[in-house]
Amino acid sequence: MRPVLDIVALRSLIAVADYGGFHRAAGELTLSQSAVSQHVRRLEKALGLPVVERDGRKTRFTAHGAQLLEEARLIVGAHDAAVRRLLGEEGATAATVVVGATEHGADQILPALTEAVREVRPDAEVRVRIDRSARLTEAVERGELDLAVYVTEATATEGAPAGDLPLRWYAAPGWKPPAAGPLPLVAVNAPCVIRRRALTELAARRTPATVVAEAGYLAGVLDAARAGLGAALLAVPGGQDPDGLTQCRDFPPVPPVRLSALARRGSDPSLTGAAVEAVRTLLASCGTDRVA
Repeated sequence: MRPVLDIVALRSLIAVADYGGFHRAAGELTLSQSAVSQHVRRLEKALGLPVVERDGRKTRFTAHGAQLLEEARLIVGAHDAAVRRLLGEEGATAATVVVGATEHGADQILPALTEAVREVRPDAEVRVRIDRSARLTEAVERGELDLAVYVTEATATEGAPAGDLPLRWYAAPGWKPPAAGPLPLVAVNAPCVIRRRALTELAARRTPATVVAEAGYLAGVLDAARAGLGAALLAVPGGQDPDGLTQCRDFPPVPPVRLSALARRGSDPSLTGAAVEAVRTLLASCGTDRVA
């Protein structure tokens, strides 16, 4: 006999992917963590295949698990759509769309993405994730994200061109480069496309530079720049400067970085189109969009 996949267990599997683990999934589903674990084990028993495995202190999906997750989204989506058709919108469970974006320019990109998704899927609950580009594309390929906008150069994954993100130099008000020695910079930990752009452009102009402060996330870079530790190359889609920083107009211009959008396989293609259009419109409003 062919196995029967439990819709409740499939919801738990999706929650584990969307919320990054069993504990958070249990909290969102108002279930115990052991109940969520039992649901996943039930799926493994039904299929006779491993779905998740331990990776140090984390849990990750196996290849079979990633495939099951993709099918689970289709099954649950079809189930919920059927419920809405049979009972109407009231009493039906709203679908969830999870979108991700690189943290560079996320304060403007994410609102545009969220609005675009809601225009296409007004009944959906939109959740967002901010992360590095490579992690975002990996999450899309695992089925954890429905859509991601990321820095194209940061990953080998090919997506739909979404526009160019302008880069500008910033520092604390009144900050000046030292009279002697290399130019102090603050940047995101390597590997980082924008960090590489900064060092490459300065080297091309024979301007010695060194990273004196680095952080795992953009918030740390902003704090270090505000503290006057050095200059930072930042992605700023709009004309408004980051709080507590001023633009360094004497620094050499740096070409923008290209953004791409990637959708989960099997997802609604209109989501990708709406997302790309939203990002292009945002960048075009700043006069920086160079996509043909």
